[in-house]
Amino acid sequence: MTQLITPQLVTLDQNLGDAPADVIRFLAGKVADAGRASEVEGLFTDAFAREQKTATGVPGGIAIPHCRSAAVTEPALAMARLSHKVDFGAKDGPADIIFFIAAPEGADQEHLKLLSKLARSLIKKDFTAALRAAATEQDIVDLVDGALADKPAAHAAPAAVPAESAPAAAAAPAAPKRIVAVTACPTGIAHTYMAADSLVAAAKELGVDLQVETQGSGAVTPLDPAVIAAADAVIFAVDVDVRGKERFAGKPVINAPVKRGIDEPAKMVQEALTAAADPNARRVPHFGAEENAEHAAEAASEHLGTKLKKVLLTGVSYMIPFVAGGGLLIALGFLMGGYGIPGFADKILAENTLGNLPTAFPDQAWGPLGAYLGAVLFKIGALAFNFLVPALAGYIAFGIADRPGIAPGFVAGAVAGFMGAGFLGGIVGGLLAGVAAHWIGSFTVPRWLRGLMPVVIIPLGASIFASGLMFLVLGGPIAGITVALNAWLTGMTGASAVILGIILGLMMCFDLGGPVNKVAYGFAVAGLGAGSLDNPAPLQIMAAVMAAGMVPPLAMALATALNKKGFSLVERENGKAAWLLGASFISEGAIPFAAADPLRVIPASMVGGAVTGALSMAAGVTSQAPHGGIFVFFAIGNVLMFVLSIVAGVIVTALVLLALKRWAVRKPVEAEPVPATAAA
Repeated sequence: MTQLITPQLVTLDQNLGDAPADVIRFLAGKVADAGRASEVEGLFTDAFAREQKTATGVPGGIAIPHCRSAAVTEPALAMARLSHKVDFGAKDGPADIIFFIAAPEGADQEHLKLLSKLARSLIKKDFTAALRAAATEQDIVDLVDGALADKPAAHAAPAAVPAESAPAAAAAPAAPKRIVAVTACPTGIAHTYMAADSLVAAAKELGVDLQVETQGSGAVTPLDPAVIAAADAVIFAVDVDVRGKERFAGKPVINAPVKRGIDEPAKMVQEALTAAADPNARRVPHFGAEENAEHAAEAASEHLGTKLKKVLLTGVSYMIPFVAGGGLLIALGFLMGGYGIPGFADKILAENTLGNLPTAFPDQAWGPLGAYLGAVLFKIGALAFNFLVPALAGYIAFGIADRPGIAPGFVAGAVAGFMGAGFLGGIVGGLLAGVAAHWIGSFTVPRWLRGLMPVVIIPLGASIFASGLMFLVLGGPIAGITVALNAWLTGMTGASAVILGIILGLMMCFDLGGPVNKVAYGFAVAGLGAGSLDNPAPLQIMAAVMAAGMVPPLAMALATALNKKGFSLVERENGKAAWLLGASFISEGAIPFAAADPLRVIPASMVGGAVTGALSMAAGVTSQAPHGGIFVFFAIGNVLMFVLSIVAGVIVTALVLLALKRWAVRKPVEAEPVPATAAA
């Protein structure tokens, strides 16, 4: 295996600038100079994007910027000992020892193991003391090679107990405790393992048995189920979701970012000990269990707005498959059976079969067979579409009360549909059902009654409460609001329609699949069922929303093609994929670009989305399909203007983005000149 670090990759006692970007760019240049990266710019961009997600400074004057990058051709470790310290975000101040870990996107397991081993060595004070005492670049290489081979450091210094450990140790209970932990960071190279070792070391100081599962880039060795079962508490020091979280169900839990496991390991261990002794401490939820009191405890710490957004998005996310599948089937029914198929479908299906094809059907149908198949597809889609409001309400209730909320939520949604309360009624009914189910589920009942709670008592009581309120009090007024809203939309023409198109375009491009995007999309699909040739406004709204949602990924693809030097190698590869994602109406295809450069990508996308929405509404473009992008062209009315609206928005977004990248808010790569070594 190739040596990870060589003297060529080491820089001693130089001033590399005042900012992390300066140091990272210099070290990226060293990696490229050593022939281990294809370009400096792409490697720097990926590393600095990682740095912006979570600062890589750790206690002891150390920083470990790191990344996986398509620009890296061979794993490398570059090191700098700075004469002028730079702040990498550590709590104890700036860093003078910098290790830059550059791994290829497909790094093999052996290299990843070595890189993680080095990261673990950096929390050992004898190792860092030896790094500061090293006289030459070769001394550094020898020290690192020794650490990777588990040899003791040449210049050992006694390890001092962290100041934070002292008071915690005094407070630790006399009886030995057992704790399990999971550590994980987005890259899975450095912080994952450093947090693990820091927690283990702090626990040892406190006389606590702590075992860690590192969910990093390498192979994961799961904790023994017996060890988990015997643990008094669990620590999750993670920046990503814990894999297999249900294994820890019921355990008192301390949850924090992975970096806190490095910065404050003793405090986290002490908090876990405190939680273990507290019967009211937050616990890992019983995933899938019928009685989920832990979920209520977790939700109680959230703000009302956050809870409401979460449950509404839950409902919308579960509703969308009904909408997308049903809407596309309806569109195919129109294609094969003609736009008059709704008036013929029930009669054709009642009187005809494949062996007895209809003789009466719309003029636009593809003959008798097309009319029959069109009726079948239309009816399946219409029946699927009928689940729109019940599914929305059912899964909003699920978001509040888990599984016991689904049935009363569906019932309340069905009542809302029956009363004509539509999308708004589904939201209100789902919220009522969820709150009622959650409240009834909190009752303390005898043991013999507990089994009936989730399957009989909660659904019955919550259904009576939510659906009763919809029938007796709320359904009529909400239906009136829905009718008025539909009438307003139907009457929109000219300038007012264009303004609505601008608003919808801005919303679709604001957060690329997030809550605001989903509100605009949900607004469009909710009215789609009411659209027709006589009432085209809902179909126009659907077309404007879909067209605007296609703009961001297509614009990113165009921008990367127009100015390759302005984007990293990874972004250029993402740009190639964005052509297909954008054409398919998958706005999330632009998220990698927005995550790396939100202050330029999102405003540029919103400008282009507003242009597309306005043009689409002004031209009266309609869409019978709720999803599919350009691939449902057959369901688009005035498809030429649909395409031209998208093209206009894509060009505007791409040009605005390139202009912003050139003139607005200088990128860190242009911050300050760096030594000539990095410019090669």
